[in-house]
Amino acid sequence: MSDLIRKSVQAMQGYVPGEQPKGADVVKLNTNENPYLPSADVQDILSMIDIAELSRYPDPVCIELRKVIAELHGCEVDNIFVGNGSDEVLALCIRAFVERDGSVGYFDPSYSLYPILADIEDVEKRPVALDAGFGWQIPSDYTASLFFLTHPNAPTSLIYDKENVEPFVKGFDGVVLIDEAYADFSSQNCMDLALSQNNVIVARTLSKSYSLAGIRLGYCVGNSELIGAMYKIKDSYNVNYLTQEVARVAILDQDTMRANVQAILETRKLVAEKLSELGFEVYDSQANFLWVKPLGLKAKELFDKLRKKDIIVRYFGSDERTKGYLRITIGTAPEMFKFLDTLETIVNGSD
Repeated sequence: MSDLIRKSVQAMQGYVPGEQPKGADVVKLNTNENPYLPSADVQDILSMIDIAELSRYPDPVCIELRKVIAELHGCEVDNIFVGNGSDEVLALCIRAFVERDGSVGYFDPSYSLYPILADIEDVEKRPVALDAGFGWQIPSDYTASLFFLTHPNAPTSLIYDKENVEPFVKGFDGVVLIDEAYADFSSQNCMDLALSQNNVIVARTLSKSYSLAGIRLGYCVGNSELIGAMYKIKDSYNVNYLTQEVARVAILDQDTMRANVQAILETRKLVAEKLSELGFEVYDSQANFLWVKPLGLKAKELFDKLRKKDIIVRYFGSDERTKGYLRITIGTAPEMFKFLDTLETIVNGSD
């Protein structure tokens, strides 16, 4: 059968999502989901939807949803693309902006989907290695057709100073997609660059701050010509009717989103302080997770011991630079107290 499959597909590795463990006793801190309920308006809109609408195709260009997003960011509807999760936004950017002999750049380590999307399109990958502290420095002679700049970065949770980001995008000859999945948890964002620079697109998702990972809704903001190119090549009805309606009312309810974000920020601070007290190296998170290095205990060993206690965090053992670290999603206060109590027992050698 191998001769029926593209050689590039045979050679590539597929994306491996974070596991989805089941069970009422499992504390799931591995996939950066938001532990709090979304806007109550989501339940209301679902109860009001006429089932007859499901027999018809959804709006192919999500116009009502785009109006709400445009108002949120102070731009025009033509500056907004809406996709089936921000992953579709990323994939379409490669298809729209990278020629077959072009290249895709990204930080390394960063979101592990980027190189896979490049492999799917069989285009060159041009990763930029982060330094020992996970900071970045673009080589002076660096070029790429498209660069994915993750801000804050994952899995490291760090932001990059806009004083460095802005000159980079202004001097870059290709398109820069600034992936801001965690922007609502951060002290700064780059949305203004999407509205002022013709080669910049900023991507957002409802999976994190809006507590809506299950509906698969992402969007991006950018120059209308870039956005128009993405609409040319998207699937005909890429965002279903229910998702469009749920996303629209959730975005309108900024108060609920901000309250949930604030709860996570407060918990993040407390957990970071406790981990530091336990001797962990804790990075200055600007996301809804912590990037930490256990000291005196190997990350894989700690990961396994937590797992035995039904506490699931994320371990990136396939990379030499990340295998000494764990990524810990911020859950509810009770979940994090259970995590910390269990962790303290492990660290003190009582388990």
